[in-house]
Amino acid sequence: MTTNFDQPQKQSPVGVLVMFADTLQEYARAFLPVLAITLFKAKEFSMLYFVLILAATILVIGVIAYLRFINFTFYLDSKNQEFVIQEGILSKTKTTVQLHKIQQVNITQSLIQRVIDVYGLEVDTAGSNSKEGKIKAISHNLALALKTELLNNQKATENANDGLQNNKILETENQPFIRIGLPSLIKVGITSNYVKSFSLLLVFFFTMLDYIEKFFGNQVFESDRYDHMVEGRSMAMALLFLVVFVFFVVVVINLVRTIIRYFDYKITRQKGSLLLSFGLINTKSTILKPEKVQILSITQNYFQKKLDVLQLKIKQTAHSEHEEKNTHIEIPGCNATEKDAILNLLYQKNPQKGVMLRPNFRKFGFAVFLTVVLPLVGYFFFRQYQNPGSMFDFAALIYVIFVGLIQYFKYRNHRLFVHDDFIIKQSGAWDITHEIIEPGKIQGIAISQLFWHKSIGIGSLILYTAGGNIRIDLGQMNLIQPYVNKWLYELEKTDVNWM
Repeated sequence: MTTNFDQPQKQSPVGVLVMFADTLQEYARAFLPVLAITLFKAKEFSMLYFVLILAATILVIGVIAYLRFINFTFYLDSKNQEFVIQEGILSKTKTTVQLHKIQQVNITQSLIQRVIDVYGLEVDTAGSNSKEGKIKAISHNLALALKTELLNNQKATENANDGLQNNKILETENQPFIRIGLPSLIKVGITSNYVKSFSLLLVFFFTMLDYIEKFFGNQVFESDRYDHMVEGRSMAMALLFLVVFVFFVVVVINLVRTIIRYFDYKITRQKGSLLLSFGLINTKSTILKPEKVQILSITQNYFQKKLDVLQLKIKQTAHSEHEEKNTHIEIPGCNATEKDAILNLLYQKNPQKGVMLRPNFRKFGFAVFLTVVLPLVGYFFFRQYQNPGSMFDFAALIYVIFVGLIQYFKYRNHRLFVHDDFIIKQSGAWDITHEIIEPGKIQGIAISQLFWHKSIGIGSLILYTAGGNIRIDLGQMNLIQPYVNKWLYELEKTDVNWM
């Protein structure tokens, strides 16, 4: 049974529950902290008034959700080649998306959508900071059919075989050629993203401290209360225990986050594109077209190399640096064979590194000056006026060795490989990343030189693409310039469809 998207369509009838949940979440985020603090500090509390206010609030939210639901319609304007969404209660909004500008169509399913067996659909175009079209609650078959129509109509060169191709799409979605299982996700979870997980832990810790201070006052943090707890104990053992505990928590957080986000990761071939679906609580299904890929990065560290897992990140067209994160597609837990299969599908070949360009040794010296020498000078000045003790001197020594090694490995791994068909940047200290772009995807090239670098013939190169920038610092200009001239020539004559 085919659906006529030329006529305005409504969401699934049970979609009103999704609308209610979304509206409730919006209001809860805005008013719940204020309500919680008011109730906590209130001298007198009436349960009856609280129940009445809560019931009235839920009733109002329910009415708003229902009005949002009945006023929401979507359809395809075949004449103007547009996807149209109409919504609003008092103020009506009409969102129009030109089909040829659609970059990505995602099918999502949150926990509440899974409970009531509906799906959401998001339409994303190049050159925007947000998703242009969002549908909250439609059936799976309708979501697949609408996604197929949107992607098939991106180009005006539509042909009569679309009906057969649509059927093939629906048939091949159940035949993934790559499936990333739980063991691979566990390997990735325990060997990557330590910095991100540690940052989340710090944010949670300081947020909890802030709430505790607001509710209980500053006296809970008075140092006199805790002095007796460290008396007679080894400070070194306490610090060691703290480091081990924090590392354990970070690994657990990262492992749980990886499994929840990427559970049951499946990749399917679909008309020369990739269909990716994943997620444990919130599931997501998105299609990736090779011509939309701007930068593909492959990241692997020492432990992941031994375990034969790596992480792929695909960057598409982004409007701003903030949007870049939202347009990234991550494929965790691939092995070397699966990586080659994905690269062959995206590029029709396995990218070769080609000629290697390396930075001047001054890059390492300047990095050490900024991250080691300057902090060390600041510590020496601090030490002249304070007597921090041998523990701080030992910590400073550890800092110098650790940061110095990081800068050395970053310098050693900072390389640019140039091939006729590919440009590959290698970078990183522990996690080694290879970023791959095609010369035809370059939008602009910049070369910068400080005046004291001109005499020694070194400078920085920046390659601009719609998905981000590739940069190599302090390279030899006599080696870089011929390639820049070649890329600029190809930039003028190429006709690559990357939008």
